[in-house]
Amino acid sequence: MTANEIRKAFLDFFASKGHAIVPSAPIVIKNDPTLMFTNAGMNQFKDIFLGEATAKSPRAADTQRCLRVSGKHNDLEEVGIDTYHHTMFEMLGNWSFGDYFKNEAIAWSWDLLTVVYKLPKDRLYVSYFEGDEKEGLEKDTETFNLWKAFVDESHILPGNKKDNFWEMGETGPCGPCTEIHYDSRPDSERAQVDGATLVNADHDQVIEIWNNVFMQFNRLKDGSLQQLPAKHVDTGMGFERLVRVLQGKTSNYDSDIFQPIIQYIADKSGKAYNGKSTPGSDGWNEAVAMRVLADHIRAISFAIADGQLPSNNKAGYVIRRILRRAVRYSYQYLGFKEPFLNQLVPLLADQFKGVFDELYSQKDFVQKVVMEEELSFLRTLGRGIQIVEQFTENITGQQAFELYDTYGFPLDLTELIAREKGLSVDLEGFAKSLDQQKSRSRAATAIDTGDWVVLKDDDTVEFTGYDECETISHITKYRKVAAKGKEQYQLVLDKTPFYAESGGQVGDKGELVFPNGDVIYITDTKKENGLTVHFADELPADLSDALTAIVEPALRLSTEANHSATHLLHAAMKQVLGTHVNQKGSLVNADYLRFDFSHFSKVTEDEIARIEAIVNQKIRENIDLKEERNVPYDIAIKSGVTALFGEKYGDFVRVITFDDEFSKELCGGTHVKATGQIGFFKIIAESAVAAGVRRIEAITGVAAENYITLQSNLIQQLKDQLKNPKDLVKSVEGLLNENNRLKKELEKSLLEKSSGLKHQLAKQAENVNGISFIAQKVELPNAEAVKNLAYSLKDIVPNLFLVLAAEIDGKPNLTVMIAENLVKEKGLNAGSIIRELAKEIQGGGGGQPFYATAGGKDASGLNNALNKARGFLA
Repeated sequence: MTANEIRKAFLDFFASKGHAIVPSAPIVIKNDPTLMFTNAGMNQFKDIFLGEATAKSPRAADTQRCLRVSGKHNDLEEVGIDTYHHTMFEMLGNWSFGDYFKNEAIAWSWDLLTVVYKLPKDRLYVSYFEGDEKEGLEKDTETFNLWKAFVDESHILPGNKKDNFWEMGETGPCGPCTEIHYDSRPDSERAQVDGATLVNADHDQVIEIWNNVFMQFNRLKDGSLQQLPAKHVDTGMGFERLVRVLQGKTSNYDSDIFQPIIQYIADKSGKAYNGKSTPGSDGWNEAVAMRVLADHIRAISFAIADGQLPSNNKAGYVIRRILRRAVRYSYQYLGFKEPFLNQLVPLLADQFKGVFDELYSQKDFVQKVVMEEELSFLRTLGRGIQIVEQFTENITGQQAFELYDTYGFPLDLTELIAREKGLSVDLEGFAKSLDQQKSRSRAATAIDTGDWVVLKDDDTVEFTGYDECETISHITKYRKVAAKGKEQYQLVLDKTPFYAESGGQVGDKGELVFPNGDVIYITDTKKENGLTVHFADELPADLSDALTAIVEPALRLSTEANHSATHLLHAAMKQVLGTHVNQKGSLVNADYLRFDFSHFSKVTEDEIARIEAIVNQKIRENIDLKEERNVPYDIAIKSGVTALFGEKYGDFVRVITFDDEFSKELCGGTHVKATGQIGFFKIIAESAVAAGVRRIEAITGVAAENYITLQSNLIQQLKDQLKNPKDLVKSVEGLLNENNRLKKELEKSLLEKSSGLKHQLAKQAENVNGISFIAQKVELPNAEAVKNLAYSLKDIVPNLFLVLAAEIDGKPNLTVMIAENLVKEKGLNAGSIIRELAKEIQGGGGGQPFYATAGGKDASGLNNALNKARGFLA
């Protein structure tokens, strides 16, 4: 069976068992503070397992794209090295939400594997939870007895809490699980070593392929377990492992999921793929590199298609790190010195067409982003190699860490270059620096969240904010949270007019007013796994009392104006720039709107003017809002509505329309009743965000009016300064030309002064053991002039060791220049020297071994620094 046939067989099987087949959620997680990426098939159903939402169907099945490269499930450094770990993978899953339980789940899994897929029964091993005395958990004898109907007892194995008790996180739903393992070793090996002894022993040919989790407990913050009101089944089968087994391969990478891409890489690199090579043998590094590229391009491409661009923080940093790991392998072992990874995107998009069409629809955009990231990192990689090659002494842990942290330069590449130069790297020091950074990062983001205190057992939260800004309500649950030394409370109401941050629109602020006169201010509103959570700094005296939830009206109205303007902007941009324009991110608050979109060139002033004109025309037309709720998703899409990539839409959606022929989008946010309420629209900035992504910032209403008034006042002030010229632009051009002429005269004067100073200092050079030593204080107006003087001295003074001190704009400045031959022969290093000298001026600096600079706070220390410099001659 091909991979596509295997996937279809799974979905068809569970459809025949009454399961609703649901689409994959995006790989990037939204509205869940505990996760960055979808790392398991159950993530999109988490609110159901938490009891915070009702299942639309009691049974579901799907194939979910997942990513495991951070936190608890971090296999990144294993990917490509072994044959069965991946960054992005598909998780085939079937779920029961309070419907069937262990009996059906076990019977169906055995039926699918042995009857549909025809796997040999004697190669399958199953496990069950052996119990845990500390937790007070008994052995799962029910699962053991159910398996006895299908499997010989020698193939039914007990498992400990680590392997056979699944938990969502430190808190939340959990329960015992039963794993299914497959032994793909040759019969000769199986005869010698019992497969049962290799289960969960990290053997690459005895692997877990399916896990059936029986959720029946809820883990509380204090570590205790309570029974869930309803029992659920959550299963996950690794698609790549299943395909490998069914296609009779010994490596996931030998299946038809990966081989087309691997063979393309082999062809383009001119190196054969030897999947049978062993560590250290010929072809091993190349094979690992090809596996890394074939795997990593999947994670990178789907993350970008789902809306997560590479960046320097959070989820974006994870994607950038994966991409750079792939580029490093292709550069180091496959000889690709130019961008290559991006060429794999079209192949991948074609492979998943009809399965995950999100990538196919955006393949040009994704390829462009990947190529720009490659170009950027290849420049960085080259710079890192230059730095490492300049080291003449063993590399400290801090230096290795700075290369890693600043340049993304991998430790093993630093080690490789160091070994070639006969140097070592302080690995222990590197690990210490890395741990310190992680500790700082954890401390900065640490959030201590208490258990929910349930006041009213009601899982439904009714949002009334589309129709009103005041609602009579009750608190149903609350909890205390602590972050960055501050304590807050999170409240859930049975009815709320407060919009929770989503789709780019910020959360509402406002008040909860109680009958006794108490007023609790709501500082923010967010979504968490389907719940609308209100943030407050205090709790009311009587939590059970009715209350009036009141949204702050001025903030809401300004936010609505900016949100509706964003829809008009999106439509106008498609008219002016082209239909390729798609939203890639947005922020809508009361002050302004920010809109990120796919486009490959700067938006010109003329294009901005045309976009503004279209939006303001639609505002003047005062188009009524057309809001449609609970529209079947398929019908909405067929009507031509704009849907955003990376969003998870339900079976029923809300459609926002401003003129059926102009703007029609799926949207859950709040909007003005008619476009005239927006008032006026003005774009105030256009910039680049990432490769293929631009950003527009704009304002509306009173903010736009104030902006125009301010600009008008500035122009009038400028006219007044220039004595009201007839042609303002011509007058400013004249001033600029005069300024440029004077700057050139000043530069000429400085050059003459510097030239004289150069010869004067050259004559003062002191010969110390064959070194021409100059340490002088100079009077020059800027750092560039000092730099030019240092380089010009280097050209005329052999064996130079130069230290220049200067005061620039009242601040001390030090410059060290050393001849290259002294760097190599005498071990002098300008970067090391400048760091020591800078201590005298209460400053810091750095640079290259032959040239470095420093600034500081204490100019009185300049003479001390010059005197100290002589000490390095020893």
